[in-house]
Amino acid sequence: MTALLELARRAGLQPEWEDATGTPQTVAADNLRAILSALDLPADNEAQIAQSMGRLEELQRRGSEEFVTAVVDQPITLPATVSGPGTLHLENGTTMPAQINDRTLAPIARAGYHRLVQPSGETVIAVAPPRCFGVEDFDKRKVSGGGGTDRLWGAAAQLPSLRGDTPAPIGDFGILEQAATALAAGGADLLAISPVHALFPSDPTRFSPYSPSSRRFVNALFADPTLVARDWRPADNSDNLPDLIDWEAAITRRLSELRAIYEELGEATRQTVARVERISVEKQRSHALFDALDSHFRDQGLHGWPDWPEQYRDHASPQVREFEQEHAGEIAFYSWLQGLADASLAKAQTAARSAGMAIGIVTDLAVGVDPGGSDCWTRPHAFLRGLSVGAPPDLLGPDGQDWGLTTFDPLALPLDHFRAFRDTLIAAMADAGGVRIDHVLGLRRIWVVPHGQPSSHGCYINFPLRDMLRILALESWRNRAIVVGEDLGTVPEGLRDDLGAANVAGMRVLWFERDRTGAFTDPAGWDRSAAAMTSTHDLPTLAGWWSGWDIEWNWSIGRSSRFATKEAEIAERRTDCAALWQRMVASGNAGGPCPPKDDTQSFVDAACAHVSGSNCALAIIPLEDLFGVVEQPNLPGTIDEHPNWRRRLPRSVAAMMERPAFAERLDRIAKARSGTIHHAAKPRT
Repeated sequence: MTALLELARRAGLQPEWEDATGTPQTVAADNLRAILSALDLPADNEAQIAQSMGRLEELQRRGSEEFVTAVVDQPITLPATVSGPGTLHLENGTTMPAQINDRTLAPIARAGYHRLVQPSGETVIAVAPPRCFGVEDFDKRKVSGGGGTDRLWGAAAQLPSLRGDTPAPIGDFGILEQAATALAAGGADLLAISPVHALFPSDPTRFSPYSPSSRRFVNALFADPTLVARDWRPADNSDNLPDLIDWEAAITRRLSELRAIYEELGEATRQTVARVERISVEKQRSHALFDALDSHFRDQGLHGWPDWPEQYRDHASPQVREFEQEHAGEIAFYSWLQGLADASLAKAQTAARSAGMAIGIVTDLAVGVDPGGSDCWTRPHAFLRGLSVGAPPDLLGPDGQDWGLTTFDPLALPLDHFRAFRDTLIAAMADAGGVRIDHVLGLRRIWVVPHGQPSSHGCYINFPLRDMLRILALESWRNRAIVVGEDLGTVPEGLRDDLGAANVAGMRVLWFERDRTGAFTDPAGWDRSAAAMTSTHDLPTLAGWWSGWDIEWNWSIGRSSRFATKEAEIAERRTDCAALWQRMVASGNAGGPCPPKDDTQSFVDAACAHVSGSNCALAIIPLEDLFGVVEQPNLPGTIDEHPNWRRRLPRSVAAMMERPAFAERLDRIAKARSGTIHHAAKPRT
């Protein structure tokens, strides 16, 4: 057992951990063996453990020799095995003798990916700024209308839920441009959107934004057709679209419409939308090849590349090359589609900034990818195999969670010079003013579960946090993109300090900001470096929480609760409502007696201003809260019980701007951000 534990710890596993209640837990030996086996480190007996230990040591030695991270103007410690004189090749082409003294390389003043070439081999050195690009680094003359404040605010949106000037089955990047422009006119400096990663175009049942095929490409079905066909209108543009998106019909129809546009265009027009400066043609065609293959085999009832015939599972096989030649036209269509989507998102960001937003579009980086998708097909050795990521058992999920996703293999990252991670960041920041990293806790550790096992049989695996934060800082500055990290849940001790030092903004959500007694805290004391939020897509909206509609949902579908009865939970909610109202009265954002539960809009007015008056550098209000709607976009832990990712907003942002009550809500937010005036909201009559 001692040897097994040593191997597990050396591989980055955490055999001992604390659960959400602070209770120590121990991972069973058989569970450790299953996870180590998935890492290609079999440990069924002493001989296997010894062999795996040797292999692990070799992998870690190679990784440390081949890739090192450092900070600008700070000495660089080299691995003990790297020795001798050397030549430093800077990324800009400059070459100079390396100044090495006792394993320490002299500081490098220029950020970038440089190469140290020695007789013993070559080492890539990623030299990063000391922190990520932040709100404070924008030109103050362009922030908040030239007022010079760095306390910005913006909105968050589920992209498909957006309505545009013309009714459409789903929101797309063209409608995103309209929403961002309208919000900019209302004083917003950013619009954060749900993940727009590439999904599976040939499978209309796969529409969850957090289960992507690839995080290096965007969802091509969000492409704006009017970019190449100005008079285009969706086939289904009825003014009476239902409140819920029919994804199967919408995806099938949109793909058919885009194909028709492609076939009508000439070759020269098609080429104008191909973006090659950030995503190479080769990479784009590789993803397009996957989409064509996936469509081909899905017609045969096969889902994901692990189900394909064996000769097609290797993206470089002769059979794949033959398919590529035989289906060149289909691949060209998917490649064009990706180029159109890229250009559409870039146009939306340009429009947002031109309209006055300091930051513009903030994209969302999902925690993992579908193991049967494009990323894992093209780079199978960069990702964990045989393991799913999820969460351990906790109060919200007594059985734990298995998200059915995979993520980077931490042992493989250094061997590939973190290219998979770097490419993912570049894609997320390419056409954006910032990125939100979902489950940013995964930069330090993530819960992994062997396939076929319950989540309770999982274990935390460590990631190279310091190296990943440095790479994040480097790419953040290159793209002038701020970074927000979703740091909710069971946060490892010290992680928020590490993220703060790296200028990764955490999230301070109204529902969770309480002191040890359970009382709501004053937003004026929230972390300066964080983003203040009323809610998130996984939590009740302001109106839903105030009315107790989330409680009704949970009890109607039989979700577990710490309360014995629904009535008991409702009673506690009303107590919380009264306490929060008094906190908002104290902050100057509410006045008068606590409104009844059916007066949701009085609460929404006060809560939006209350959170916006926080000390945080950013305040982000979901459109569901700006609109005052009751239903939330997603109910975690459900599949068919709740219409996740299907809800449309009631009207377009531009139409809402014409409503005096909405304009007044935005005005109160802006004034709360500036800290100049407090308008106490009294219950509406």
